[in-house]
Amino acid sequence: MSLPKLRDQLLSTVLGSADSVDLLITALLARGHALVTGPPGIGKTTLAHTLATSLSGSFRRVQFTPDLLPSDILGYNLYRQQSGEFEFIPGPVFANLLLADEINRASPRTQSSLLEAMNERQVTIDGETRELPDPFLVVATQNDTSSTGTFPLPEPQLDRFLLSIPMSLPDDQTQLEILRYHSEQPKVEVEPVIDLDPLKSLQDQSATLPVSDTLQRYLLALCQAVRATLGQDHSVSTRATLALQRASQAAALLDGRSEVHPDHVQNIFPFVLRHRLLAEETPDADSLLANALEQTPVP
Repeated sequence: MSLPKLRDQLLSTVLGSADSVDLLITALLARGHALVTGPPGIGKTTLAHTLATSLSGSFRRVQFTPDLLPSDILGYNLYRQQSGEFEFIPGPVFANLLLADEINRASPRTQSSLLEAMNERQVTIDGETRELPDPFLVVATQNDTSSTGTFPLPEPQLDRFLLSIPMSLPDDQTQLEILRYHSEQPKVEVEPVIDLDPLKSLQDQSATLPVSDTLQRYLLALCQAVRATLGQDHSVSTRATLALQRASQAAALLDGRSEVHPDHVQNIFPFVLRHRLLAEETPDADSLLANALEQTPVP
């Protein structure tokens, strides 16, 4: 089993981030995309980069800026005068893991170029559809302390992220450990610890982990509680409900269980729903989700 090695390597590189590490691995197992949020300089990019280098697949990083174009991500057709034919130049999206760094600094047009890729694992350029590698994962980072020079992520974009992963400044003791870690020589090199075929097997295992009818009704009741509180049926989409089930299955697999239990649903629920509610400009989304968990009877 390579998951413990993967988790240990992530924890050894980004100290004090156990919860964020588990959530990122959960997204990976669920074949879902992750949005990592928090202030600058706390390890968001490092966490995503370490995950990428821990896998044996391909990795590309794109720094999102206001002048970034969709073709800079997806690729383009280049006319070769010698042959008189067009040659497709693939963009960085054709990788197993794409790191979209500071995704909210790109224009809405560029952000929307990822919609098809994130939902259908394919891109269409000049009328031709091309499949993306399997597995395919987008890990996006977003600074949440400043809105200067940023564009809000549209609701359809946010809804395509399986999980939002908040990161915050670690405590004093952890910061001291970080200082000591970076003062030591030599630095520990990050190496691949899991191949793509075993990873895909784990993803398939996660997707087939049993979820009882009773638990599915509980899962649906949680989403209905949020909809009822907001008075908006569209506030939690069907995609969000499916995401909650997939993330719960992955969390159970990471926990070493053979089936999903209520605590897996409860633990992952805020991270599946929070960014979707923020897209609706819901005030105090965290309290609303906490109330839904408290008021919904547990089977």
